[in-house]
Amino acid sequence: MPFETSNTQATSKSSGRADTLSYNIGAVPLVADARPTYPASLPARIVCRIVSQITAETISLLSDRIIVRHERRRPSCHVRQIAMYVCHVALRMPFGDIGAAFGRDRTTVGHACHVVEDRRDDAAFDEFVSAIERMATAVFQSADISGREGHS
Repeated sequence: MPFETSNTQATSKSSGRADTLSYNIGAVPLVADARPTYPASLPARIVCRIVSQITAETISLLSDRIIVRHERRRPSCHVRQIAMYVCHVALRMPFGDIGAAFGRDRTTVGHACHVVEDRRDDAAFDEFVSAIERMATAVFQSADISGREGHS
């Protein structure tokens, strides 16, 4: 799938692989020990709701900048598409889990991911989505949320 990352990345910097997630879509590079993943301690519905709320609040803060297309479709559709994309790319949730959480089919999630990825050619939109990815990753990497205590 074009939205998934590989766990078997080369350790050599000289490999020059251009098929990594961060190269193709400008996403935040992932830290090896802090893999952002779907938090097992929370239901998918809650995770998706949090990401959707982060997206909506960030859009409302940046209302003076054109982030969301002004079309006949409701702005909530754009929020949902961005949230679906971030859940899949940044949190590595499967399409089926995301679709069920949003009350949609997994193919709708795939469509949303394609729409958002296509719009990332616009620098302002790409910057916006990258910020949402960073926020979602930060929220779910927290030991309080994910249940991964770092005690030695």
